Order: sequence, then C-alpha cells, then structure tokens
Amino acid sequence: MKAVIPVAGVGTRLRPHTHTQPKALITVAGKPILSHIIDELKEAGFSEFVFIIGYLGEKVRDFITEKYPDLDSEFVVQTSREGIGHAIWLAKDQIAGADQLVIALGDTIFDMDMQKLIAMEHSALATKPVLDPRRFGVAEIDPEGFITKLVEKPSIPKSNIALVGIYKVREVDELLAALKYIIDNDIRTKNEFQLTDALMHMIEKGVKFKSFNISNWFDCGKKEAVLETNAILLKREEYTTSDHKNFANTIIIPPVNISDDVDIKGSIIGPNVSIGSNASIENSIIRESIIGPYAKITTSLLHNSLIGNDAQLRGMSQSLNIGDSAELNYD
Repeated sequence: MKAVIPVAGVGTRLRPHTHTQPKALITVAGKPILSHIIDELKEAGFSEFVFIIGYLGEKVRDFITEKYPDLDSEFVVQTSREGIGHAIWLAKDQIAGADQLVIALGDTIFDMDMQKLIAMEHSALATKPVLDPRRFGVAEIDPEGFITKLVEKPSIPKSNIALVGIYKVREVDELLAALKYIIDNDIRTKNEFQLTDALMHMIEKGVKFKSFNISNWFDCGKKEAVLETNAILLKREEYTTSDHKNFANTIIIPPVNISDDVDIKGSIIGPNVSIGSNASIENSIIRESIIGPYAKITTSLLHNSLIGNDAQLRGMSQSLNIGDSAELNYD
C-alpha cells in the first residue's frame, strides 16, 4: 500500500511566499502543510511514499530526508507543468503492481477517518458538498453512493459534490492504463492532463468508485485559506501551545502556537497566531496571523497577515502578505 503525494505545483496564488519555498512547506498551525499530510498517512499505517516534485523540488526532498528519515521515500521529478494526471503517470514505475494506493494532493490538509477509507471494498474518492463547485473536480453520485460521472472544473456543474484531493485506487494497473490513454490521445482539460479525466475513463470501463464524504478539508492554495485553516486548527488542543515562558510585558490570547526559541517583549499576541522558531517580536500587536521562522517584527500592528521566513518589519500597521527575507520599515 503506497501513498503518492504530488507537490510539483508552483503555487502562484501564494506568491510571494512561493518564490522561495514550495507551497507544501508553508507552515500552518505550527508545522508545514506537507507534514500535516504525511503525519496523517503515517498514523494510518503508510510507510511507502512517492513524492512527485518539480518547482523548488530539492527543498521538498531535503525536508523529507531530514524530518522523515524513517520513511521509504521515492522522488519523481515533473519538469513540465502538465497537470496532476501527468504527474501520476510519471510515477508509473514506482506504483505499478501496488495492491492499492492513496493519492493525496500536497496542498490539502484533510480531516477524515483514513482507516475507514482504506478498508472500503471499492476504490473511493473523498468528497464534500461545496457552495461553488466550479473550482473543483465534480462528482455525480447514484443512490448507492457510486460515482457515475466526474467532470473537472465544469462551467455549469450538475452537482455540488466536490473532489477534495484524496483518492484511494485499488485497480492500480487500470489507473495507469487510463492515464496512458488520455496522454496518448492528448485528452486535456484546461490544457492539462487531469487525474479526473483518467478516473472517468476508468468508470466508463466498468471500475467502481464509491464516494467517501469527509468531515472537513482545507485547500491551502491562497493566503486567505491558509490563515483560515490556521485559525480552525488552533482551536484543537493538539495544535496549541500553552507554555508561553512568561514573555516580558506580554499578553498571550489563546489559541496560539508559539515555537521554541521565540523572543517576545512588550506585545499582545493572539488569538489565532502561529509563530515560527527563532522569531523575534517587540512592542507589537499581532492577531489572526502566521509569522515565519527567524522573522523580526518591531512596533507593528498586524492582523490577517502571512509573514515569511527571515522577514523584517518595523512600524507596520495593516494586513500583510510578506515573503521570505523581505525587509520593510515605516518610521
């Protein structure tokens, strides 16, 4: 049983952060998005992983090698941005012959019973009703819960049931055959080879897919979604920190996640704030924000802000989206 995690995307909606690091390594509630995914899969019993890397892929490889040395990890490089279907096809040698696999998109934090998904008799796709399904792959489902049709980002959806980025496939050889079919015949949607189209081809060939409705999922594709996910997760005890080291002249308003070696003086922090290791904050008020490691913030008022690693801010009073190593002064 293998897990496949595509993390080759550029992450244009999260710029400037993705100019210097992959989207999957952006920190949410105290740890990178990719760690949330790996930890969930490890807890479900997965030890074999295939990572499909591309843009800034060496950073993903280094992160996995350092933080998860116990994983049986393989890396496949996608040099051209031709879609998730193309990415999975590139990993054909690594996944051929697997009894089953789970594909988990690398920018999606999920809240679900993974063991229940794995135990299902049929292949299954994680789904959830959404208000605007036009941004997603959309599933049409029969009364028994089997998926009858899949369409990628339809302009006029016939269902509000969205695919949320978790796919369990038992018929691995049939998946590879379907991917080969759409690539050989240049079947593209939105100018890319879509996994959704390959899965639909499998359904047309008689493979059965069940819908697996999940409790929640967090599509961390843009700043607002990352901050919202951070706030939701911080409401859970396992993501919050309570040992705040009596920071000098500082008020902490829970929930927060404050890493070790953070220096805070004369500030008000929270609620819903995550602060990376070795950050320094002085005479500032910060709420509803994520502050990256080694950031230095002085005399600033920040809300709904995403501040990158090593950034330096002084005299700011606004909602900011600041990438790594930026330096802003307003005196």
